[in-house]
Amino acid sequence: MTRYATMKGHYVSRRFGWDCHGLPIEFEIDKIHKIANSQEREEIGVKKYNELCREIVMRFSKEWETVVNRFGRWIDFENDYKTMDTNYMESVWWTFKQVFDQGLVYRGTKIMPFSTACNTVLSNFEAGSNYKDVYDPAIIITFPILEDKQNTNLIAWTTTPWTLPSNLALAVHPDYDYVRFVDPATEKVYICMKDRLTYVTKQAKITNAKVIENLKGKDLVGIQYEPLFPFFKERRESGCFHVLGAKFVTKDAGTGIVHLAPGFGEDDYQTCVANNLIESGKAPVPIDQDGNFSPIITTYAGQYIKDADKIIQKDLKDAGRLFAAGTVNHSYPFCWRSQTPLVYRGFDCWFIKVTDIKPKIIEENKKTNWVPKAIQDKRFHNWLVDARDWCFSRNRYWGNPIPIWISDDGEEVVCIGSIKELEELSGVTGITDIHREYVD
Repeated sequence: MTRYATMKGHYVSRRFGWDCHGLPIEFEIDKIHKIANSQEREEIGVKKYNELCREIVMRFSKEWETVVNRFGRWIDFENDYKTMDTNYMESVWWTFKQVFDQGLVYRGTKIMPFSTACNTVLSNFEAGSNYKDVYDPAIIITFPILEDKQNTNLIAWTTTPWTLPSNLALAVHPDYDYVRFVDPATEKVYICMKDRLTYVTKQAKITNAKVIENLKGKDLVGIQYEPLFPFFKERRESGCFHVLGAKFVTKDAGTGIVHLAPGFGEDDYQTCVANNLIESGKAPVPIDQDGNFSPIITTYAGQYIKDADKIIQKDLKDAGRLFAAGTVNHSYPFCWRSQTPLVYRGFDCWFIKVTDIKPKIIEENKKTNWVPKAIQDKRFHNWLVDARDWCFSRNRYWGNPIPIWISDDGEEVVCIGSIKELEELSGVTGITDIHREYVD
């Protein structure tokens, strides 16, 4: 289209642009210098690390120029622009400030796919591009009901044992049928969804299970249970460790009772926030950037979460809380760069309120000349209709810093729109570069 317009006599600004920032460069630096984790990056320091990134950015620029010319793209390489140029970065700050001044920027928590190998959040597109069929543990654990004369246990299923130390609640579907049943061999009493009873008893090798009571999910809501681990025991005072009603619970997997770790699942997070178990943005996420348990999880502190699966399973068995153990073959997302399993975890992020301006965006799309036309009415229109607030922040060294300053008490928030404004507010003059090593 741009070449056609040029040939028709229109002026078309067609400068080549280089996307210089972000994970692709950092990932290359990590490979070259054998940097294994975020701690090693911190030891190098932001300044040195960014110098290494800057050195390799234009390594293949001549090859790009050759290839682009060969496939017939008409574009100006001599008057190019780079996203790492100060004037380009400043223009991003200016644009961002326009959005900020309209009240469309806020801070919140979002559960996002995260690569522990690359220490970065991935987009949903990236997360969906590399699924693999893998075997994972599939275990059923018991949650003894407090003050129950029959010593009844709720039972929940998970394929991620490493999330169990962060359990804060259980969820049932309020409208579905549940049963209380007895294992004749041990005389122990359990509760699961009625439609999952056959699966549950088969996994635990229970024969002739006896149903002693039929219940609705809503009958279980509010029941308190004994936590698996003591790491968040003080949260019982804020309402944790009881059963919640949630309509995302399905009949086609597990036990019909879902264990909720709000720092590691979107449904978990939204359900716990909606029931006031946690404040919005306050879900516990007791792992570091490399996927190792943080010190609050004292028993497993420093262990990589996936490596801890077997240890946690053994500890649960020793504690008498393991109802059944097996494996499941399922499709799971992997990081397309490092080929390591992704983790869905909560992040303190910055968002743009796309939902506030969605009607205007949809109207503007109708005025645009799309080629081919079907994109306008179908694919792109559908994407706009489903758009959510945009999480634009990333945990990077080599990139354009978000130009926001916050006071220590969090009361004052200032957005910077230009280098001149930064100089006036900071008292620092002669700023020629606004990468992190200069402005942090």
